[in-house]
Amino acid sequence: MFPLRFDVRGTPVEVRVETLLNAGYAGRSQDDVAAHVAELAELGVPAPTRTPCLYPVAPYLAMQTDEVPAQHGRTSGEAEWALVVAGPREEDVLLTAACDHTDRALEVHGVAWSKQAGPDVLGRRAWRLVDVADRVDAITLTARAGGRVIQRGTLGELLTPAYWLDELRDRGLLRTGTVLLSGTIPMDAEVDQFADSWRVELGDPATGDVIDCEYAVRRLPEPVA
Repeated sequence: MFPLRFDVRGTPVEVRVETLLNAGYAGRSQDDVAAHVAELAELGVPAPTRTPCLYPVAPYLAMQTDEVPAQHGRTSGEAEWALVVAGPREEDVLLTAACDHTDRALEVHGVAWSKQAGPDVLGRRAWRLVDVADRVDAITLTARAGGRVIQRGTLGELLTPAYWLDELRDRGLLRTGTVLLSGTIPMDAEVDQFADSWRVELGDPATGDVIDCEYAVRRLPEPVA
């Protein structure tokens, strides 16, 4: 597996991913969770038996890429933040932008399966979590599908990084090489999620700094079968 490389305030940090986890239904507001469940229900995805959920996926799916290949036209991203455990110290935990690209056709058969069918795209820059922890709820989270804003909110709408660090610690997974994606916020149903490009931005209102990840979606040729 290729390591991920992050620019952290001008310092390069390299991480080889050993454990990759996707949180789901992780809104702090139960209204937002219900809205996301409803979005997925429109695509035929059954409601979970508990929330939040945590889906382990193959570590090689954590990528920093400009292009995501797709086998058909019903795949789409989700605006998320990602925790990256880059070392043993508290200051080694990084926060970056992420987009969980999911196969919506497969999702109706199993959310965990659908997570294995597309990559988790991460930004190439990151903040140290300790540097933004005191204002993390105010950090903005925005997604554009095909150039149109489809998701917009703040990290205050999702379970906190501190919550997930405690979960990782309790499960023995708070170790170098673990990457966790946060789950997402509701989408604007008026915007086509099955777009040819996705961009996710984390914005820090206190500094004006923005971390992003962006990629094009490329349809693969039809199978010969």
